[in-house]
Amino acid sequence: MDESDLEQRLGMLRVEHRDLDDAIAALGSASHFDQLQLARLKRRKLRLRDEVAAIEDQLIPDIIA
Repeated sequence: MDESDLEQRLGMLRVEHRDLDDAIAALGSASHFDQLQLARLKRRKLRLRDEVAAIEDQLIPDIIA
């Protein structure tokens, strides 16, 4: 993947991460909610965060001081 592909993927992942934030908040505020579904959404959000961090590491060069 070149840099523009990585940046596009990064943007999509960030949007999905924000959407999951909204979904988790909505599910958590309901009077009766599915704990299993909430746990799955939170795990998915963590995987997205890890993937975002990995892509950011690829885009930002390491500078040894």
